[in-house]
Amino acid sequence: MYNSFSDSYKEAGVDVTAGYRAVELMKKHIERTRVEGVMEGIGGFGGLFALPKTDNSEPVLVSGTDGVGTKLKIAMLMDKHDTVGIDCVAMCVNDIICAAAKPLFFLDYIATGKNIPEKIEKIVAGVSEGCVRSGCALVGGETAEHPGMMDDNEYDIAGFSVGIVEKSKIPDKNSVKNGDVIIALASSGVHSNGFSLTRKIFGINDNADVLLKHYPELGKTLGEELLTPTKIYVKPVLSLLEKIPVRSLCHITGGGFQENIPRAFGEKTGAVIKKSSVKIPVVFNLIASQGKIPERDMFNTYNMGVGMCVITQAEKADEAVRLLCSLGEDAYIIGEIRSGSFGVEFV
Repeated sequence: MYNSFSDSYKEAGVDVTAGYRAVELMKKHIERTRVEGVMEGIGGFGGLFALPKTDNSEPVLVSGTDGVGTKLKIAMLMDKHDTVGIDCVAMCVNDIICAAAKPLFFLDYIATGKNIPEKIEKIVAGVSEGCVRSGCALVGGETAEHPGMMDDNEYDIAGFSVGIVEKSKIPDKNSVKNGDVIIALASSGVHSNGFSLTRKIFGINDNADVLLKHYPELGKTLGEELLTPTKIYVKPVLSLLEKIPVRSLCHITGGGFQENIPRAFGEKTGAVIKKSSVKIPVVFNLIASQGKIPERDMFNTYNMGVGMCVITQAEKADEAVRLLCSLGEDAYIIGEIRSGSFGVEFV
């Protein structure tokens, strides 16, 4: 432990010794994420990671950054902080896997009104779990105390990940052709977008007790459902990419189907989604009915049960579905690619 403290700074609201305590508590969680390439433990001014020796002739580094958004408000109201770190990692690594990149390492940034070491430990435990699920290392981060800017019990978390891929293996969205098939990978629920609307629909800001309400159709409380961590697709997608040609991939986050699926193909190409094929979890039906939200807005805000899409040749689609299902994914065909200047069309 550093022989460092400042009573004057503590009186201003920043307790540097709490930061040191938080680091000590999180070390055992960070150690779980150690993979080949990590050069030293946390505590330096930068996280060191040695690039793996591979046969790649043109290795490309792929980076992604994101946060958890207002889902954090649910965690704060329920005083449950051990899962939002998984969300933070997921939102980053699920993005870079769309470029077929294997995540190498992750860093996080936590801003809080007051550094409560035990709370920070729980947040970082979630981050570490997310890194384990995606096979990358947590090589560093930052916890910043912001008295006067945030209430004592408030915090925000963001992070970024870096992955690696051989240049020739990066999916080319312009290779997507008429007749290609769109495969859905099921989500674990709401994931980490649409929470501003969700909180408004259920009146969570005005009545936090609604989070404790048990919904028979969910089989759990609303709060438990909403805090279900974002699913991480890295390992099954990497396995798929090793065995089956994939044209393109997309991560369904904020903006839902209409915003994200078109990012996976080029111009003058569109996606036709068979709406009846989409396996919509109960939570989305509950949100739609409770808030009287039009169907288009639901598909343009939420993932509606589809966390990621894989686009592949029609003749490879069934094989891809079987492989993904054998890896534990709920994978199924929801549509196809058609030539045209539209984005997403539902039939």
